Formats: sequence, structure tokens, C-alpha cells
Amino acid sequence: MKVGLIQHAIASSQEKTIEKTVELIQKAKLQGAQLVVLQELHQDRYFCINEDVDFFDLANNFEKDILFWGNIAKENEVVLVTSLFEKRSAGLYHNTAVVFEKDGTVAGKYRKMHIPDDPGFYEKFYFTPGDMGYNPIQTSVGKLGLLVCWDQWYPEAARLMALKGAEMLIYPTAIGWFDEDGEAEKERQRDSWETIQRGHAIANGLPVISVNRIGKELDDKKQLDGIRFWGNSFVAGPQGEIITKASNNKEEVIVIDIDLKRCEEVRRIWPFLRDRRIETYGDLTKRFID
Repeated sequence: MKVGLIQHAIASSQEKTIEKTVELIQKAKLQGAQLVVLQELHQDRYFCINEDVDFFDLANNFEKDILFWGNIAKENEVVLVTSLFEKRSAGLYHNTAVVFEKDGTVAGKYRKMHIPDDPGFYEKFYFTPGDMGYNPIQTSVGKLGLLVCWDQWYPEAARLMALKGAEMLIYPTAIGWFDEDGEAEKERQRDSWETIQRGHAIANGLPVISVNRIGKELDDKKQLDGIRFWGNSFVAGPQGEIITKASNNKEEVIVIDIDLKRCEEVRRIWPFLRDRRIETYGDLTKRFID
């Protein structure tokens, strides 16, 4: 199966950013992509860099966004993974990934479960944790284990997707570093981010697709200098091997072949799922163990 990864920076407006994204999807299609994955909250700037009640208005167009991206999926005949800001009801908002089939219909959605709250990443101000559980989304190209950004640090989420039959793990992402951090610290952060996801691939015998944005986005409240998103979108195979990786600062469309049959071969030689001692894991559901 050919998978397209779309890595880009925001443009000067939401309209121009969406226009750019559509052009990049078209490029991926021309290269044979059957599945296209976009980055987290790809329609506009990463507004969670600060707390501002006006940004809740961005979620008012959720239903229109679904119609728009459904049409884009249909026009390009691709399965499309999007990341949108959902207003569920008054005062209730989610960071929601929506998957569209090749005919433009909604194949399924996933509401981000793990919500961070750190300087420059004030997502708890905006998003209610998801309540849909960890359920793979069945599509014409396979069963997608869709998770979002901060979810990628939690092996439990990846494992539950795998146990429910996911054929790949997909992480739309918005992660970066601060320019004031030293180069060694930046490298440790980026390396940790990649390593944990490669670990999910190994532990579950599944490919991992992670798509991040690029570019520096400023804090308009000037509490921070801004976030420089580090790109490095990548695909890892079921033994954690890097199949492809983007740069840390360039807009890229990468279309890569993923061999889903190989996952079964890997699971036969590394039977981690067989050897799990499920009767010993009960304490994992506790917040703290005395």
C-alpha cells in the first residue's frame, strides 16, 4: 500500500493554509498514494500556544470542515486522515481526527485521549479528553489505529489499538522545541519522540506513521518566543526500522510503500502478543501503587 505523508508549515491565513494542503494532497495522489495522512490541527496555526477564548470559534465550522475534507478525499480518491477542532456542544470541545473513505464518506473518527498542559501546549484549556476509546477505523486500505500527538507517548494506547486489530498506528502530530533550548536538549527531545514510537512499532509488530508540522509559530501574546516545529515525519516498520524520514525544516510530500503482510511474518518470529502475562497486569489500571 502506498501512504502519503504531508509535512508543511502554516501559510499567512487559514484559507491559504488549506489551499496549500489541498495542493499537497493532489501531489501525493499523483505519486500513487492510496492513504494520505495530515498533521495535527492542520487547518491553521497551533492555537494552543496560548489560552484565548476567541479560538473556540475555530470549532464552529466542524460540520463544514467534514463536508470540505470529505469532498477532497473523494476528488482525489484517497483515504484521508484529517485532524480537526470539534465543537460537540456548548462548552464541550475535542481534538478530533476524522478519517474519510475514497468516496468522501466518514469512515470513522477518534477523539484525542491524552491532553497535555505545558508551556506553549495549553491543550487542556481547549480540549475535553476523548470518550470513544481506542478503536481502529476500518477503511478500504486497512484497519487504522489512529491516535493523536500526546497519545504517542503512551504504550497502553498503542497496545489497545493493536489488540483490537489495527494494521498500522497513525499519529498526526504538532510537536516542536523552543529556540532557547540548547542543541543537545533539542536532540534529546526529538530522539525521545522518535524512539518511543519506534518502540510501539516493535512491541506490537505494526508499522507506525507519524506526521508533524514544520516552521516557527509565534506566540501573539508574547509570553513565549514561539515554537519551532521540528518536522521529522517518519514511517517505521514492524521491527522499528525507519523506512522513511522527512527533514526538520522543509515542506515535503513523501509517498512510501508499506508492506502490511510483513507484520504477520514479524509477529511469528517475535511473538510478543503470545507471551503476554495478562493475569499479572491488573495494577496498570491504578493511578499509583503503594
